[in-house]
Amino acid sequence: MERTLGWLMLHRRLVRDYEALPARSEAMIHLATIDLMARRLTGESTPTWRGT
Repeated sequence: MERTLGWLMLHRRLVRDYEALPARSEAMIHLATIDLMARRLTGESTPTWRGT
Protein backbone atom coordinates (compact mmCIF):
# COMPACT_ATOMS: atom_id res chain seq x y z
CA MET A 1 0.00 0.00 0.00
CA GLU A 2 2.83 2.42 0.84
CA ARG A 3 4.40 1.88 -2.57
CA THR A 4 1.10 2.59 -4.31
CA LEU A 5 0.67 5.83 -2.38
CA GLY A 6 4.23 6.79 -3.29
CA TRP A 7 3.52 6.26 -6.98
CA LEU A 8 0.35 8.32 -6.74
CA MET A 9 2.21 11.16 -5.04
CA LEU A 10 4.33 11.54 -8.18
CA HIS A 11 1.28 13.30 -9.61
CA ARG A 12 1.66 16.89 -8.52
CA ARG A 13 -2.05 17.58 -8.15
CA LEU A 14 -2.43 14.79 -5.59
CA VAL A 15 0.35 16.07 -3.33
CA ARG A 16 -1.85 18.85 -1.97
CA ASP A 17 -5.59 18.81 -1.50
CA TYR A 18 -6.68 21.45 -4.00
CA GLU A 19 -10.10 19.98 -4.66
CA ALA A 20 -13.16 21.24 -2.80
CA LEU A 21 -15.36 18.25 -3.59
CA PRO A 22 -14.55 14.67 -2.56
CA ALA A 23 -15.81 13.42 -5.93
CA ARG A 24 -13.15 15.49 -7.71
CA SER A 25 -10.42 14.15 -5.46
CA GLU A 26 -11.60 10.64 -6.22
CA ALA A 27 -11.60 11.40 -9.95
CA MET A 28 -8.02 12.69 -9.77
CA ILE A 29 -6.92 9.48 -8.04
CA HIS A 30 -8.62 7.45 -10.77
CA LEU A 31 -6.84 9.48 -13.45
CA ALA A 32 -3.49 9.01 -11.71
CA THR A 33 -3.95 5.23 -11.50
CA ILE A 34 -5.01 5.07 -15.16
CA ASP A 35 -1.89 7.02 -16.11
CA LEU A 36 0.28 4.71 -14.02
CA MET A 37 -1.21 1.56 -15.55
CA ALA A 38 -0.95 2.94 -19.08
CA ARG A 39 2.72 3.78 -18.60
CA ARG A 40 3.42 0.28 -17.29
CA LEU A 41 1.58 -1.41 -20.15
CA THR A 42 3.26 0.66 -22.87
CA GLY A 43 6.70 0.76 -21.29
CA GLU A 44 6.76 4.52 -21.71
CA SER A 45 8.90 6.45 -19.30
CA THR A 46 9.22 10.14 -18.63
CA PRO A 47 12.37 12.03 -17.65
CA THR A 48 12.72 12.63 -13.94
CA TRP A 49 14.81 14.97 -11.85
CA ARG A 50 16.75 11.96 -10.55
CA GLY A 51 18.45 11.37 -13.88
CA THR A 52 18.26 7.99 -15.54
